[in-house]
Amino acid sequence: MKLNLKTPLCFFDLEATGTNIITDRIVEIAVIKLMPGGEILRKSNVLNPTIPIPPEVTAIHGLTDEDVKDKPTFKAVAKEYARFFEGADLAGFAIMKFDVPLLVEEFLRADVEFDYTRKKVIDSQKIFHLMEKRTLSAAYKFYLGKEFENSHTAEADTEASMDVLLAQVERYENQEVTDTLNRKIGEIKNDMEALHKVTSVQQVDLSGRMILNEKGQEVFNFGKHKNRVVTDVFKQEPAYYDWIMNGEFPLDTKRKVTEIKLRGFKR
Repeated sequence: MKLNLKTPLCFFDLEATGTNIITDRIVEIAVIKLMPGGEILRKSNVLNPTIPIPPEVTAIHGLTDEDVKDKPTFKAVAKEYARFFEGADLAGFAIMKFDVPLLVEEFLRADVEFDYTRKKVIDSQKIFHLMEKRTLSAAYKFYLGKEFENSHTAEADTEASMDVLLAQVERYENQEVTDTLNRKIGEIKNDMEALHKVTSVQQVDLSGRMILNEKGQEVFNFGKHKNRVVTDVFKQEPAYYDWIMNGEFPLDTKRKVTEIKLRGFKR
């Protein structure tokens, strides 16, 4: 089918140096512009972000500092892209969480006008989550093929959770599981150690404020030190530990942070 368009619609995606909207920069941009008359226009660039690309990010999109060193900066192409986006609405997957905010930041840094408030924004991830619910009732219907009655009572929810896990093991047994970096983290097996491995991988504390990187090191998963090794941060900025301990963080996070800090002192 064709989309019913009254104005152009630009599907776009960004690759960046990281996920921090304030400090990270675009390293690749791709736009597909659908015109109301059916014409399809394309525009893309690999960009020099002017800051280093961390190795763990290169592992995701494949672009290294060497790859981008001779490429234009976003500022150099900002006016071109502003014209390409002009008069068009925006679309993409999960763009409201990351791509739109980062794009707006880059245009602002380049002193180029880009008023996203005048555009309609269509995020297909939002539609996906709205239409394919991520609830116990939805999982029960998906895996068991029937409606979940008496939801939101502890006994019924517990029974349903058990039924869902049994159905998942039966459906996915011996299938490989990969993480967001496409690394194998285990397999679905009728074995509790194997299931624990794939469902608890990477997370250090229960709130996910710290995770394990590809080297198995604890790194922060939020804030200005996102993706940095926890012990390195504490060595270089000891006050950051005190800030966490005095801040509004879960007790479990504070306990894990303290364990990591004390372990660092013992080495």
